[in-house]
Amino acid sequence: FIVITWNMRNKNQSTALVPTPKLHAPAIKKSSHVATVKLVDDKTILEDKEEVRTKLPDILGRVLACIWIDPEFYHSFANDPKSTLEKNGVFLPQDIFLDFEKPRADRPKVVVYEKKKDSKFKLRVMYLQLVMMAGR
Repeated sequence: FIVITWNMRNKNQSTALVPTPKLHAPAIKKSSHVATVKLVDDKTILEDKEEVRTKLPDILGRVLACIWIDPEFYHSFANDPKSTLEKNGVFLPQDIFLDFEKPRADRPKVVVYEKKKDSKFKLRVMYLQLVMMAGR
């Protein structure tokens, strides 16, 4: 014989065979538009275009990751990329500008420009975009 008993439990009481403690999310959302992921270990001041070319791609990769997981950071960066970087400890030269592009169906892209003081033109230094690839 198999005896089945029905026990009415409280809604909050677990019916799991092995109870587990309730866990919290691994990423903690911080206030004032500070990234969920730390962009840099220490205050980082990029002094010229060469430093921008060598150090900024890694930082912007982290920015794109934060944009993916943190809506507050996404909106902050979309509205004012340079200021958002500064709030997170990254300071760019005066002649370096960032554009954040997010077409509807496309992945986010950050374009880095250099614009000299008395020039009307801006020169693209680089751009970074999230691209997903599957491998086997």
